[in-house]
Amino acid sequence: MPGAEIARPPVHRISLAQLLVLCSVCVPLWIYDEVIAWSALAGGLIAVIPQAWFARLAFRWRGANSARAIARSSYAGETGKFVLSVAGFAVVFATVRPIDGLAVFAGYLAMLVVQIIGSWLLLSHNQ
Repeated sequence: MPGAEIARPPVHRISLAQLLVLCSVCVPLWIYDEVIAWSALAGGLIAVIPQAWFARLAFRWRGANSARAIARSSYAGETGKFVLSVAGFAVVFATVRPIDGLAVFAGYLAMLVVQIIGSWLLLSHNQ
């Protein structure tokens, strides 16, 4: 069909879901232990922020005429995601005191799980 375009996937919903889950876990966790709550929040944000950056860049372009720009944006997004993740861990472990390293990694991994499940649900509902 001439002029037909594929709709841009609502990938921002995954980042919003990650933030909602992260806050709903960290707020009650605050009552139990502030250090664990801050650490889990920091680890979760280390996953959410780079993923949101990647999604913004990777899904900026649409259409077959933009294939080169899409590929370039995807590479830039993945590179930026890696750099932001490494920098996030470096900043958190260098500056946040006191810190619970296990909680940082648990928050990070939990947000990766939410991202995977969210992506799967988004793809299965868009077909």
